[in-house]
Amino acid sequence: MAQVESDDRAAARGADLWQARCLLRAARVATLATQAGGQPFTALVTPATAPDLSVLLLLSSLSAHTRHLAAEPRCALMVTGAAEGANPQTAPRLTVTGLAAPDDDPALKARWLAVHPYAAPYAGFGDFALWRLRPAAGLFVGGFARATRLRQAELTPDPAAAAAIAAAATDIIAHCNTDHAAAMAELAGAAPPGAGGDWRMVAVDTDGCDLACGEAVRRVAFAAPVADAEGVRTELIRLLRGLHPPRG
Repeated sequence: MAQVESDDRAAARGADLWQARCLLRAARVATLATQAGGQPFTALVTPATAPDLSVLLLLSSLSAHTRHLAAEPRCALMVTGAAEGANPQTAPRLTVTGLAAPDDDPALKARWLAVHPYAAPYAGFGDFALWRLRPAAGLFVGGFARATRLRQAELTPDPAAAAAIAAAATDIIAHCNTDHAAAMAELAGAAPPGAGGDWRMVAVDTDGCDLACGEAVRRVAFAAPVADAEGVRTELIRLLRGLHPPRG
């Protein structure tokens, strides 16, 4: 009986961990908590995630929270999902804590813009810069009175897997958009089977992919983390087959 209870707890923790990862990957708005002289401060920000689940933020140097981070990089970020009903306490949410620093990697900026395409007109302004928050720990609340603390090693994906998919991402995206454009529209839920659409894959990682059409962006989560390009292929096939259940 004790072993069964232990297995049940491990399974529940694993489910919470995966939901937390998916929630952070899909978040397009978040609350950033900084501090200035010991005084807490919060601001609305628009996150994306790097392959390693670092949080990417495009911040203006004119903003108070950017000045706070420059002086004190310790911060927290909360993302929230949809509530099950009228009670907002039923909404899943994840808070991650860590250190934030500027990062001028053009590939990471491109990844941020891939899921925030509306920002392209001002992303190149001199007062905007990309910041990277590396999560050190997290607290996932799956609903009312359901909380799970997550260590960094649990929250972040396997480094080798993240690197492998990042290295293959350009080829994966090009193949999907060139040879499987209709399938991308189906995955986005924007078209019936066999119909076309201007939906394109714009990002892919261990946990899923992002599809965009103009300024509309949709996150498609995998069933579980994948380790390489073949894993991405297998998961995309599974997702598409799920849209075409067998008859009879």
